[in-house]
Amino acid sequence: MVRSIKSAKKIKRKSKVSGLGDGSSSSIPSMAAKVWQPGVDKLEEGEELECDPSTYNSLHAFHIGWPCLSFDIVRDKLGLVRTEFPQTMYFVAGTQAEKASWNSIGIFKMSNITGKRRDLVPSEPAAGNSDMESDNSDSDEEDEDEELGGSGSPSLQLRKVAHEGCVNRIRAMAQNPHICASWADNGYVQVWDFSSHLNALAESETQGAQGALSVFNQAPLVKFKHKDEGYAIDWNPIVPGRLVSGDCKNCIYLWEPTSDEAWNVDTNPFVGHTASVEDLQWSPTEPHVFASCSVDGTIAIWDARLGKSAAASFKAHNADVNVISWNRLASCMLASGSDDGTFSIRDLRLLKEGDSVVAHFEYHKHPITSIEWSPHEASTLAVSSSDNQLTIWDLSLEKDDEEEAEFRAKTKEQVNAPEDLPPQLLFIHQGQKDLKEIHWHSQIPGMIVSTAADGFNILMPSNIQTTLPSDGA
Repeated sequence: MVRSIKSAKKIKRKSKVSGLGDGSSSSIPSMAAKVWQPGVDKLEEGEELECDPSTYNSLHAFHIGWPCLSFDIVRDKLGLVRTEFPQTMYFVAGTQAEKASWNSIGIFKMSNITGKRRDLVPSEPAAGNSDMESDNSDSDEEDEDEELGGSGSPSLQLRKVAHEGCVNRIRAMAQNPHICASWADNGYVQVWDFSSHLNALAESETQGAQGALSVFNQAPLVKFKHKDEGYAIDWNPIVPGRLVSGDCKNCIYLWEPTSDEAWNVDTNPFVGHTASVEDLQWSPTEPHVFASCSVDGTIAIWDARLGKSAAASFKAHNADVNVISWNRLASCMLASGSDDGTFSIRDLRLLKEGDSVVAHFEYHKHPITSIEWSPHEASTLAVSSSDNQLTIWDLSLEKDDEEEAEFRAKTKEQVNAPEDLPPQLLFIHQGQKDLKEIHWHSQIPGMIVSTAADGFNILMPSNIQTTLPSDGA
């Protein structure tokens, strides 16, 4: 199967040529179109990159005040599989404020998220229109909102809860989405009940005024002090309320719920890594099994029934392992991202054979900051890096020159694509600075949210085709 790679940036000058297979445009009419390669291609004098809205089904940006290092999408009751625009989403996010006392957790609702679903193979343009299209760049820019399929801007409603210290990571429980856990840079992991705030947002249709909202002082349901700060935390997808948290002192703690509002934290930690525990992921199928990754370059698999030592441990990368993601649709697959910019896919069934790596990519040249499998396509995952790129990959794809030529003929594309681009690379999103975390929306197929130093993006690439249930449920 072949899908055209899309890079959602085009070069802007007084005139441009559009219709490239990667979603880019060249500024010089006489120049052959080519894929724009971030970090490789250089801009000439008088050129700049601008967003090409035609490569997205939906694209929006927003900011909630201070930068957010971490956020999570909150499951809602608006439908399990939603495909029609406009959309509404709920989030929780923790701030990185200048002073510890200025931090908060934001609980917010974005409504009227507009979009326009595009065909994978666009309709054939009328003959002789190419010159007209290249001469109408100004009108194209004016119609960007229309290109993305909607009228009016999304509405942001925000409620803030005071949080002492910066929020290193925050996660909402899937089974009870109003329950959230936050990791603070002062060493505390806290569990919160945000039901009153989510209910207020659900009942309100009035846009909240950013910056003028009061901050609620609310006590957490429980708080636990690690010996140091940390970033690793994950809710168990099978057992509601079961939680693991890992810190920079190599320790991992298991939280067991004793009621809907109380937890018992086992103060005897899981210890096996020789450096900071950076990320944790529960198995999607085994309620007692979780994975961890570390600055020591290893990944460990733990079974809470077998004591405090790892059931398996292996060298995963030649640098810090920053993030991992356990595939919920193909539970044998584990993805990991490293400080050296590489990311790997492992088949855990092959661990005993020594080499479990089934795919390894060196496209990114700066640290991987987030990685996550799609909740709707088992072979698709999204990756963010400190190189300011968000990339989307489909591991099921292989290069097929014949099929690719047929696709280009249908779309009238004349793309000089670099030969060294991996065929699994589907989409490149740029425009955010210092990307930190990404999440797919589990109820809106193809929708991704990302956070960076300069705010949030909500995006749905036009070439991410998701297989939906036949009855739409």
